[in-house]
Amino acid sequence: MIEANPKKAVKILLVEDNEGDIRLAQEVLAESRLVSQLDVVRDGVEALAYLRRQGRYAKASRPDIILMDLNLPRMDGRELLTALKNEDGLKRIPVIVLTTSQAEQDVLRTYELHANCFISKPVDLEQFMVVIKAIEDFWFTIVSLPTSRGAG
Repeated sequence: MIEANPKKAVKILLVEDNEGDIRLAQEVLAESRLVSQLDVVRDGVEALAYLRRQGRYAKASRPDIILMDLNLPRMDGRELLTALKNEDGLKRIPVIVLTTSQAEQDVLRTYELHANCFISKPVDLEQFMVVIKAIEDFWFTIVSLPTSRGAG
């Protein structure tokens, strides 16, 4: 198996409003062999402030990857994705949409908006953990991600 670079922590921004899903992602990543930094924001407005380093996020680090839900308060995932992919400093950050939706129009729309991946969140706890682990294995040990410095 390919091992992640142990010297470099992977920076993950989780955009999620469901407390249960936040805790599960935190637990799975904490038990991981991967060194990661997980920051959490709860809606699209907060995500943009974080990514643009505005207000209380002035010292936020640029994430290597974004995991986001579609159904978010204030600014939903589709609006957030549109904003991200239209901003030079943010458009190269890979975005994984992790949502309860299984609607074909959501799959099509998120890829039209240049999401890098669409995954339907399983409702079963054990399957959710399997999905997070698979994301980790693929995106952080196999895929070459742009460096945080190159993301703007």
